[in-house]
Amino acid sequence: MLDPFALLIGAVSRPSVSGQERLVAEYLVAQLRSFASEAFIDAAGNVVARLGRGARHVMVLGHIDTVPGEIPVRIVDNVLFGRGAVDAKGALCAAIAAAAQLSPEVLDGLTLTIIGAVEEEAPSSKGARYAVTAYPKPDLLIIGEPSGWDAMTIGYKGRLVIKLSCERANFHSARDETTAAELLVAAWLSLKAWADGVNEGTDGLFDRVQLSLQGINGDSNGLSQRADAVVGLRLPPKLSPQAAEKAVRDCLAPYPGLSLSFAGHESAYRSPKDTPLTRALRIAIRAAGGKPRLIVKTGTSDMNVVAPYWDVPMLAYGPGDADFDHRPDEQLPLAEYQRAIDVLQLALVRLATDSRYHLV
Repeated sequence: MLDPFALLIGAVSRPSVSGQERLVAEYLVAQLRSFASEAFIDAAGNVVARLGRGARHVMVLGHIDTVPGEIPVRIVDNVLFGRGAVDAKGALCAAIAAAAQLSPEVLDGLTLTIIGAVEEEAPSSKGARYAVTAYPKPDLLIIGEPSGWDAMTIGYKGRLVIKLSCERANFHSARDETTAAELLVAAWLSLKAWADGVNEGTDGLFDRVQLSLQGINGDSNGLSQRADAVVGLRLPPKLSPQAAEKAVRDCLAPYPGLSLSFAGHESAYRSPKDTPLTRALRIAIRAAGGKPRLIVKTGTSDMNVVAPYWDVPMLAYGPGDADFDHRPDEQLPLAEYQRAIDVLQLALVRLATDSRYHLV
């Protein structure tokens, strides 16, 4: 029988920075083959498993990659520390462990697909983009991301990444001219002013444009000087990536010699509050002793990537506090992990067997 804690520790112990996920993918496929009808690594590098034979198709889409930064894997006071513990191997392993507990009777009423996607932490979102073209649309979709065991995430903000660069002939620093680096600083301040204007009169972080200067660098080789910067935009539902790109281009048009390129282009998404998924998870959370909560997040996930292709009820669920995402002390309480397994297992049982959670 699958040991859920050994499963998680094994996954977290195997490094899987975006683009280098093969080791953990092979490990998870080996674990999944102990109970799934089939388990394999697809052409994108995703882990894929299928089980069940019911008419209702539920998909869990998690991710197996992490951001860089090695953290010694250890358990202290029943808390697991390690890169990926909360973001988001905990969520994926909880779903795998819950699936392993489903009875044959439940699997008669449910078809379950589990995908551990690659490169969710990278701008490419390679795994999710492949999944929407390679696999049938599910009836219901659970995104494996940390929400806290007693909460469901029903919305994420959109994203746009701006790359700015400027190159100009070198000159003596005593001259009264604008350097390439100074031009980028001025452009950044103009973007800040634009965002402040868009946000005027808007309450709530989810509905505001968020701007972050993610990196800036300037250098000279003696003949020319160059400066580069990366700016991240988190977009509310009212502002599409395409509209944001046009606004940024208009805002920065007065700066000669400034080159712009854009990546990301994920739209914000917010799902309805009352769906078969939210109903099943609410009752499961209550049964586990919790008070269910619906939350929205200011980040972006694979939900933003797949929502334009799969118009189905979806939410994100998984154990852990997302405040520990990407941090040097990333951690997941094992008691919370077990509670999330219990919640997912009960929710899947209800989705398979209880008519109150049918798609009506």
